[in-house]
Amino acid sequence: MTGQRPTPPEVVEYTPGHLMDVHRPVGAEGPAAVVLLWHGRGSDERDVLRPLAQEAAGLGLLVLVPDWRSDQEDGGRARLLASFEYARREAASFGGDPARFVLAGWSLGGREAVALATHPDTPEEVRPTAAVGIASAYGRPAVTTGEAPLPLLAERPSPVPVWLVHGTADDLVPAALSRELHVALTERRSPVRLLELDSDHAGVVLTEYDPAVERCRPARADHAVRAGRATARVLAEAAAAGAPARAADPAR
Repeated sequence: MTGQRPTPPEVVEYTPGHLMDVHRPVGAEGPAAVVLLWHGRGSDERDVLRPLAQEAAGLGLLVLVPDWRSDQEDGGRARLLASFEYARREAASFGGDPARFVLAGWSLGGREAVALATHPDTPEEVRPTAAVGIASAYGRPAVTTGEAPLPLLAERPSPVPVWLVHGTADDLVPAALSRELHVALTERRSPVRLLELDSDHAGVVLTEYDPAVERCRPARADHAVRAGRATARVLAEAAAAGAPARAADPAR
C-alpha cells in the first residue's frame, strides 16, 4: 500500500435499499482503473471485503463492493446484475476509468465474476476487461448466467484475461478447483494466471474467520496479511494495461 492511508468508503445505494462501498483510489493521477468486487455466500457482507478493498485502493484502484444475498429466491442474481450495471454506469462519476474495468469476486462471488465476464452472451460493450476469481469453484452454474464457467471455458477461449487466486491451506474450497480452471484455460490458450498463496479461505482476502461471531474480521496473522496484500496486487495487475501471457502453443 502507498504511504497514504485510504479514507473510509463512501456508501451509496446501487439500487433502492441496497448498499455499495465506494473506495476511492489513493494517489491516483487521472481516472483510475475500476474493480467491482463481489463477496461470497454470506448475506450483505461488503464489510468483510473492506480490508482487501482498502489495500487495493491504496494501489490506485477505484474499488466498488456491493452487498448482495445468495439466500434470495433468485440466488442473488438481480442484485449482482444491478450492482454490475450501476458500476458500469457510475464508475466515471467516482473518478474511475470504465475502459479498465475488472470484475472480481471471492468464494461464491468469484464464480459469478468469472462467469459473467467470460460468458459469450455478455454484451461486448459492457464486458469487463479482466476477471479475477478468488478462492472459488467454477464447475456449478452461476446465477448471473445460468451456466457453469468451467465447461464453457473448456470449450472455447476466454474473451478476457482471467486471474485466479487460491490459498493452499483452504479447507472450504480446495485449491484444486482453481487449478482445474487454470488447466482448462491454458489448454484453450486463454490468457490466465494462477497464484497460489500460503494461506486459507479467509486469508486470501486479508481476513481471518472468527468463530465467536461466525464472521470474518480483518487479519492479524502474518500469513493472511501477506496473502491479502498479494491478492490486492493481483487486482492491480489485472487492471493494468497488460494481460497475462497466453499459454505456449503446443504445436510450436
